[in-house]
Amino acid sequence: ASRISLCAFLIISLFLPPPQPAPETTEIDVDGGIDQDIFDINEGLHIYFLSWMQERNSIIGDNYRWPHVIPYVLEDSLEMNAKGVILKAFEQYRLKTCIDFKPWEGEKNYISVFKGSGCWSSVGNRQMGLQQLSIGANCDRIGTIQHEFLHALGFWHEQSRSDRDDYVTIVWDRIQSGKEHNFNKYDDKTSDFLNVPYDYNSVMHYSKTAFRNGTEPTILTNIPDFMDVIGQRMDFSEYDLQKLNRLYNCTSSLSFMDTCSFELENICGMIQSSDDNSDWLRLSQVPAGPNTDHTNMGECKDSGYFLHFNTSAGREGSTAVLESRILYPKRGFQCLQFYLYNSGNEGDRLNVWVREYMSANPNGTLRFIEEIKGSPETYWQLHHVSLNVTSKFRVVFQGVRGSGLSNGGLSIDDINLSETQCPHHVWHIRNFTHLLNTSPAGRDGIIYSPPFYSSKGYAFQVSLYVNGTTNNPFNLGIYLSLISGANDDHLQWPCPWQQGTMVLLDQHPDIRQRMSNQRSVTTDPLQLSESSSNYTWDRPDKVGSEATFPNGTKYMKGPGVGTSAFLTHERLRSRNFIKEDGVYILLTMEDISHLLSTEPSVPPTVVTTTKVPAFCSDNPCENDGVCVMVERAPVCRCPAGDNWWYMGKKCERKGSTRENTVIAVSSTVTVFVVMLIVTITTAVCLKKKYKQGRENKDSLTLEE
Repeated sequence: ASRISLCAFLIISLFLPPPQPAPETTEIDVDGGIDQDIFDINEGLHIYFLSWMQERNSIIGDNYRWPHVIPYVLEDSLEMNAKGVILKAFEQYRLKTCIDFKPWEGEKNYISVFKGSGCWSSVGNRQMGLQQLSIGANCDRIGTIQHEFLHALGFWHEQSRSDRDDYVTIVWDRIQSGKEHNFNKYDDKTSDFLNVPYDYNSVMHYSKTAFRNGTEPTILTNIPDFMDVIGQRMDFSEYDLQKLNRLYNCTSSLSFMDTCSFELENICGMIQSSDDNSDWLRLSQVPAGPNTDHTNMGECKDSGYFLHFNTSAGREGSTAVLESRILYPKRGFQCLQFYLYNSGNEGDRLNVWVREYMSANPNGTLRFIEEIKGSPETYWQLHHVSLNVTSKFRVVFQGVRGSGLSNGGLSIDDINLSETQCPHHVWHIRNFTHLLNTSPAGRDGIIYSPPFYSSKGYAFQVSLYVNGTTNNPFNLGIYLSLISGANDDHLQWPCPWQQGTMVLLDQHPDIRQRMSNQRSVTTDPLQLSESSSNYTWDRPDKVGSEATFPNGTKYMKGPGVGTSAFLTHERLRSRNFIKEDGVYILLTMEDISHLLSTEPSVPPTVVTTTKVPAFCSDNPCENDGVCVMVERAPVCRCPAGDNWWYMGKKCERKGSTRENTVIAVSSTVTVFVVMLIVTITTAVCLKKKYKQGRENKDSLTLEE
């Protein structure tokens, strides 16, 4: 029973005094504690092959569109964490667009994702069979992966638009020498911005520090307020989605089903049942609470509604039933999420049902899903309910009056339904503004989550640096640690291939418009600790240090793995991360061992032609040349600049415009001298021959 309760979906809404782990507890930054953007990761990697390929194919047209279902291969060279995050990025495409991804089954054109040098992709479908997309070291962030796949789908960087000079100023003398081409601007014959306004918030926009040669920004936004906005790698922006959906003629997204914030009087097509005792009323406030809706938090005049079931009247057991419109599932699993405010009695409860319509019962059959109850609180609480419906259905909310005294009731707002997986756990941190204002940087400013259990039984905990580490202040830092738990004697150690994902929720009322920030870490059983020969993900009582829960219970806490550059405070305030002075961190830990081998075998009936050569396992090329395989033989692609280049089988010889000019002039002079000699010699020979002819003629005349 204890195991079941710990593994169930949890919503914990409290501010815990931090336990005190021993000071020797280590934390490992997966990115070195640096918020690296794509150009930072790629800097110095000399990706000449990609530049050659993009410059050669720059015009985007209908031939460069992918089908709506894109075949892909995840090559085994990819890091395991990257594989899991790529699949999460695909889920965001499905949720917000009509673009889907499927494992390659022999289709002519497909995307092969591998661990190359840095993060890069070609622009558009190159119609070349295997098309490579690199997710290299430190590229395993969901926003970075979305960015690269947007390139593959046909999008340039936002600041490459033909109208960019109206919105940003490129400071050319601050750009690193040789990197100026990254700021090229494409005319409207090459790049179409699809009648969507310039987007400072785009996941495709460079940050202000891109390719700078010093400390000053290379991009200045013409509206100064957006200087710290450009370069976000959290999620698609609203305009990113507009452009993608217009380019691919998407009229709906694949896994999204419904959203409702009750702003319209039709309450999103929901219906009140006639088989109950009361109704859900559309209100903007209730004397006992809530005082505002959750959508707008009372900030918008003449708006801000929710549905309320009054439990202060009526008898025990009275009900109010609300049913959604009919919905048609495609995937067989759904996640229902909504905000609930309980101002009634702890005996009041909300039951969630589904009414399923099948041929055997065309009027629908009710199936109970979950009961939600708890003590009344003075704030909205987020809930997730997993559904597993395969036939058309309605979601049914049933409010039930309890036995105790009530001055209010149950209220619901900001409902979202999607065919996605629900998070396993929810950590609600309240009074967050106070924490931001009072917590010091460093270890004294850490707050700790309650203990959670994965579906496999591993216990874990999340640490949040509210004001950053001492080396990286004014950022949220976040780390995941394994901790000692009830199942440790029965688990495999070191912990193998569990991927923990930590999501700071953007509380926008429409799930499609959310730009949440997330990071994932994966338990590699062979990863060694930097400071010892111990395995990082071994049993916490073997590699961890002692810590104490607020109730005094001691436990062992393993090393924390995460990042001190999770999110800047500027970006924290730029979206709806903080709402009602609280934040939500959604947590999932899942087994991804099935991704250890992901490369398919080529179907025997399919003949594949690969116009883009694969990279060599070893690079014999000199002078930063790139080695690629052409007809199973290594070939060096030599780097070149505006007035220099390397040549030879291994790029061992350097040529330049100056050398060529000297050679050309020398050759010209040599040819001129040779031709002059030939001309003079020819003239002398002709003159001599003519003289001999005259002498012969005179001799002949005398003989006659």
